[in-house]
Amino acid sequence: MPTKTLQIPTADGQADAFAAYPDRGERHPGVLMYADAFGIRPVLREMARELAGHGYYVLVPHFFYRHGPAPLIELPEHIGEEVRPALVAQLMPLIEAHTTERILRDADAYLRFLTTQPEVTAGPVAVTGYCIGGLLAMRTAAAHPDQVAAVAGFHGPVGADGPDGLHRLFSTLTAQVHLGHAETDMTPEALGELNQALDAAGVGHTSEIYPGTVHGFTMSDTDAFSPSALQHHWDRLLPLLDRTLAHS
Repeated sequence: MPTKTLQIPTADGQADAFAAYPDRGERHPGVLMYADAFGIRPVLREMARELAGHGYYVLVPHFFYRHGPAPLIELPEHIGEEVRPALVAQLMPLIEAHTTERILRDADAYLRFLTTQPEVTAGPVAVTGYCIGGLLAMRTAAAHPDQVAAVAGFHGPVGADGPDGLHRLFSTLTAQVHLGHAETDMTPEALGELNQALDAAGVGHTSEIYPGTVHGFTMSDTDAFSPSALQHHWDRLLPLLDRTLAHS
């Protein structure tokens, strides 16, 4: 599986990034994958390679690039609950500084870069994200309805009254949506409100709580990891991409 380390030109500098794609000498549909706040690391590279193996060019940007290249903080091989609070405390100022304006400027640059890569087919792309990356994915899809055909977010801070009034963006979404929520992140009542808001906006979607999960369930280098929930994530994500992106 070919991989590349790349530099994405943005309005505010150069964002380092990781890309994986099939080794077939062909062009493939593009997928923009936003990491969680812990960023690009072995588990994200592994997930990008696995998705690429299904016939996609997968681009994973380091969205905290304004603070330096990845990794910004030293991560243990396994992020256990005993170290997680201290790591999150280091990352929180970066998360707070990553404003909506920065998110949207970067999304423009990431999509422009992705769609001009020689290994990427012309046509629509998909965006997926984990944790804060799920929020970034939704904002990217809402801001680029002419380019993004599918968007998926997993254990992300996405609600009917999400950060900065995310529900107001639903009316601009044309992408097909899947949201996979952790049981500890979303109550059934909040899920109902979110799905009603998506329905009211006419957004084609599936949105569900993955049973028995805690925040971060897709990440195999954390205590939150659930192998069955990760498989459930693939079982939802791959058909979504297959339906919405034309393979060459």
